[in-house]
This record gives sequence, C-alpha cells and structure tokens, in this order.
Amino acid sequence: MSSQHAFFALLGLVAILRGVEVLVSRARLAGRSAVPEPALFPLMVVLHAGLIVLPGLEVWRLGRPFVPGLAVGAGVVLVLATALRFWTLRTLGRAWNVRVVVPEPERIVTRGPYAWIRHPNYLVVILEIAAIPLLHTAWWSALGLSLLNGFVLWRRIRTEERALFEIPAWREAMADKARLVPGLF
Repeated sequence: MSSQHAFFALLGLVAILRGVEVLVSRARLAGRSAVPEPALFPLMVVLHAGLIVLPGLEVWRLGRPFVPGLAVGAGVVLVLATALRFWTLRTLGRAWNVRVVVPEPERIVTRGPYAWIRHPNYLVVILEIAAIPLLHTAWWSALGLSLLNGFVLWRRIRTEERALFEIPAWREAMADKARLVPGLF
C-alpha cells in the first residue's frame, strides 16, 4: 500500500469515528437540552468535514510528498492526542457529547485530565487538526484548518464556559485551572 493510500485510509477512519461520535451524541442528548449554538455548531461540522476532505485533496491534487520525519512527528502527536481523547472520554463516560450540555451540579467531573485543565477534549481537537494533515505534508490544510479551529474553539469555549460558570460547583472546581495547557492557557 502506498503512503497516499494509507493516508486516505486514515482519513476514512477519521470520517467513520466522527460519524460514530455524532450518533452517540444524538442518543445521549435524548431528553436533555443543549446550549443553543445556531451559527457555531454548523461551522464545527464544516471544520471536521474539512479535516476529512481537504488534506486528501491537497495530497492528491498538489502531489504532496510523504516526508518520514514529519510523519513520525505528526504521528507521535496524533498518538498522544488519541491517548488523551480516550482518557477524557473514559473520564466523562456518558456525560460526553459533541454539543454543549450543562451537567447537573452533582455531576461535575474533576478527575482524570479535568484535574489539570478545563477542556482536554478541545486540546485533543487542536492536536488532531494540526497533526492529521501533516502525516502527508498537507501544509495548507494544517494551517487553514488550524486557523478556523482557533476561531471555532474561541467561540465554543466562551459559549460553554458562560453556561458552566453559572454552576457554582463547576466555577469552584475549575476557576483556577487552565483551559487547555496547565500553567500557560
């Protein structure tokens, strides 16, 4: 299998996993309400669809080469992000959702990665969006999608924290924690 075919297969796997996430989220949302995000959530969908389509198009149409050193670095970042994703999802359990769903005060999660940062899953998304395109030197995709992701997460985190800070237990548990990187941000 060529490096290009392996990259396309990985993008296909990402597409399947994103689809499963949406289905799981829909099922978990039944009977609950999400914080309205009329313009933001569709933009998030476009961003994640772009993560599947744009790097593949860039590699195919622009003939991006496979650079082993870059692929190894991006692969390490992706493996670490995936480990953090599993840890985050395991910690949240059934509370995880792609939508902003405000938890009951007694269900505030403060263990696992939440012992150090407020939004470990958003850190995962940042790392994935930067790393996946770079597995096959899709520079433009990595840059463009990362910039769009920066805007999306800036808005999403503000929306989510506005809702969560209304819960005294969340505010008390998370106010002194960094959003994404302990000691930095």
